[in-house]
Amino acid sequence: MSSELLEKYVRLIVKTGINLQQGQTLVVTSPIESASFTRLLAETAYEEGARDVVINWRDELFSKIRYMKAPEEVFDEFPDWQKEFYMSYVRQDAAFVTISATDPELLKDVNPARIAKAQKTGSTALKEYRERLMSNKNTWCVVSIPTQAWAKKVFPGISGEDAVNKLWATIFKVVRVDTENPVAAWEEHKKNLKKSMEFMNSHNFKFLHYRSSLGTDVKIELPENHVWLGGSEYTPEGREFVANMPTEEIFTLPKRTGVNGKVVSSRPLNYNGNLIENFSLTFKDGKIVDFQAEKGYETLKNLIGTDEGSHYLGEVALVPFDSPISKSNILFFNTLFDENASCHLAIGKAYPVCIKDSGKMTEDELAKLGVNDSLVHEDFMIGTADLEITGVTAAGEEIPVFRNGNFAFERLFAATKN
Repeated sequence: MSSELLEKYVRLIVKTGINLQQGQTLVVTSPIESASFTRLLAETAYEEGARDVVINWRDELFSKIRYMKAPEEVFDEFPDWQKEFYMSYVRQDAAFVTISATDPELLKDVNPARIAKAQKTGSTALKEYRERLMSNKNTWCVVSIPTQAWAKKVFPGISGEDAVNKLWATIFKVVRVDTENPVAAWEEHKKNLKKSMEFMNSHNFKFLHYRSSLGTDVKIELPENHVWLGGSEYTPEGREFVANMPTEEIFTLPKRTGVNGKVVSSRPLNYNGNLIENFSLTFKDGKIVDFQAEKGYETLKNLIGTDEGSHYLGEVALVPFDSPISKSNILFFNTLFDENASCHLAIGKAYPVCIKDSGKMTEDELAKLGVNDSLVHEDFMIGTADLEITGVTAAGEEIPVFRNGNFAFERLFAATKN
């Protein structure tokens, strides 16, 4: 693998992803398979002025052993030292990078109830940490690199080495590392996303109505004073960062009780080492009242049953079907990539930053506006080549938002130019 591209990638993460500040600590959560890349990331962070770099290693093969062999009661426990690890650094204004690269089916033989219990226990213990990140009080960025198990799932039928190299080349392309100046390429990309944000924010839609040939037919109400975000985000102090690399989406939040109809998945969902495929959710007054899945039904059931908030939606995200990741025609089995190939929604917690002046509001005030809260936030994909989304204003005017899977305003703009 090209050392030049690797160095460009880690520098992009440090400079644009987390926008590391002089004297700031960086916390990296990394699979052990990514060790050499993570060390290069740490080296670059020090060169860019990091006070310190702390690495939180993850071993998914050991995780499987633990799920299979440990006694049931351990999944109700979360060690105080682990909680203090996260909380001490988040309170020090550390920046956080997570390397997302897992075997999509590693845990398929594990009892989903065990995984769900451990997930809920950890999310409960780290609630304050998660809320700080979802409110952008710390800079954070999720990225990925190939592991052999993941690469072979994406590119079956070729050797592990070839699959890894092919996935590296794909990742470099979709995160724009293959350009002469990736940082400049991202500045241009953020400008393009801003055009979509301005279109949505200028219309201040009351509802969005989705339809697709898969069977999606749902009406989603948006809360008062919602805002669409995308590309980069900002801390309360005004530090810019990019939370996901790659990212092709703009997003906001639905009103908690304002979702009615049915949505049908367009891509598999990799959730905690299990795949959920060909599934649908039916909503009434915001709540999931029915669900189906051809594969991974129990995993989906446990996800929805995490808490009361996991029966509702927390995110509405728009991604053109003609996005670069979608055009690659690759199914990644990794939400970081698949969500940026498709319009998606998220089960669970909403991002409070999608409400104007949310930083000045209490949890009760946010809840009254319809901001959902939950221990989970899980994106799932519903975008298709024929997806239609119609926006409805408070005055009842209907405006095309998506036609044939893409933003309608871009098509109208191109027609005007011609």
